[in-house]
Amino acid sequence: MPYLRALKRRSGGRCFTVFLKDPRIGAGIADLLWVPAHDRLRGENVVATLTPPHGITPDRLAAARARPDPRLAALAPPRAAVLVGGDSRHGAFAAAEQDRLLAGLDRLAGEARLMITASRRTPGRLRAALAGLAARHGGFFWDGSGDNPYLGMLALADAVVVTSDSANMVGEAVAAGAPVLLFEVPGTYIRLRPFFAALRRHGAVHAFPGRLEALPHKPLDCTPAIAQAVATAYRRHRDAIARPDRR
Repeated sequence: MPYLRALKRRSGGRCFTVFLKDPRIGAGIADLLWVPAHDRLRGENVVATLTPPHGITPDRLAAARARPDPRLAALAPPRAAVLVGGDSRHGAFAAAEQDRLLAGLDRLAGEARLMITASRRTPGRLRAALAGLAARHGGFFWDGSGDNPYLGMLALADAVVVTSDSANMVGEAVAAGAPVLLFEVPGTYIRLRPFFAALRRHGAVHAFPGRLEALPHKPLDCTPAIAQAVATAYRRHRDAIARPDRR
């Protein structure tokens, strides 16, 4: 935020600035702000959408399906992508919740090949158990070596299991179009609950029952709308500073 202020000041107001997420100090920090719809900030220069911006585009998904990652293509369908987060300042994955997730994934592995990726925040115990689960059931666990298979996992998934600690992971998952099965952690950040409730009403996410669910939905991606809002606001700003009365 200090950098945006400095850019605006040093450019004499000519620099166009965009801030993503609620800065918690009001909407005057930038020319345009994006916030998730479950945040309260609103204003003439504020764009609010259900899902956050990301790079999971239909073209990239199609390319990943046309030329799949060999490590994932070797797995016989159906396949389930498993996106696991971890501890944060809002809550931790207690041992009981780790065991509940592992038990559900163990059941799911009887129906689908698992493609698992963990986060830097994933507890070591859970990470090790996920790797063992993938090995035991003939699935795939990304250990950080080689190219990141994240996009390919979403592209090839017949279902996506995602933990509730990350709005970004959930937002990317619902853009792929496969059924999204949400594993809710009791300590999930309370501000995310309206987000998940809205996704349920949209039919984009469902509870994780430990099995495949035939619940496809139309991909939900608000990134194009956010990009269009930025482009429109930029053109308006450009035209305003080009007016003779601005000189």
